[in-house]
Amino acid sequence: MTLSFRTLKGAEVEAALDDLARLRIAVFREWPYLYDGSLAYERDYMASYVGNPRAVLVAAFDGDRIVGAATGSPLAEHAEDFAAAFAGVDLPMERVFYCAESVLLPAYRGHGAGHAFFDARETHARSLGLSYSAFCSVIRPETHPLRPEGARSHDAFWRGRGYAPMAGVIASFHWKDVDEAESSEKRLQFWGKML
Repeated sequence: MTLSFRTLKGAEVEAALDDLARLRIAVFREWPYLYDGSLAYERDYMASYVGNPRAVLVAAFDGDRIVGAATGSPLAEHAEDFAAAFAGVDLPMERVFYCAESVLLPAYRGHGAGHAFFDARETHARSLGLSYSAFCSVIRPETHPLRPEGARSHDAFWRGRGYAPMAGVIASFHWKDVDEAESSEKRLQFWGKML
């Protein structure tokens, strides 16, 4: 299997919006996110990367087909969403790059895409003069009824890249899980590292 990686910009992002939205819906529907998304919301969310030179969108291709993507931008651009989580942290949001998501179809996992996604985002963050990288992962109980048998976390991979959980830095978001009638609050743990 040969994957190629390309940073999409401007018109390329716009042309790929529907593919990227479908990819996010498919991957985030899986454990642990269990997100019941809509094409309209996802397309609108991904559109925030069009024309934003401080944001990055890295796509993984199998031939001409997008099979994965990773995004990121300075955390300060998400200040409204994350102000509460970072309120007690002695780390200026202006120094932090936020790795928003990495999504990859199951058949392509285990072939280096995760490293390629982090490498590209961390390189972009350094090019912006930022000195810290962070992302967040959803917190789910071990006893969650939709937890698949044998599910494993990505903690070892993230630690291998130098990331560690940021003590007390927890974000809250609302979304509708696949087994919910309405959206509910989800808690997400921030992980970070110096660049």
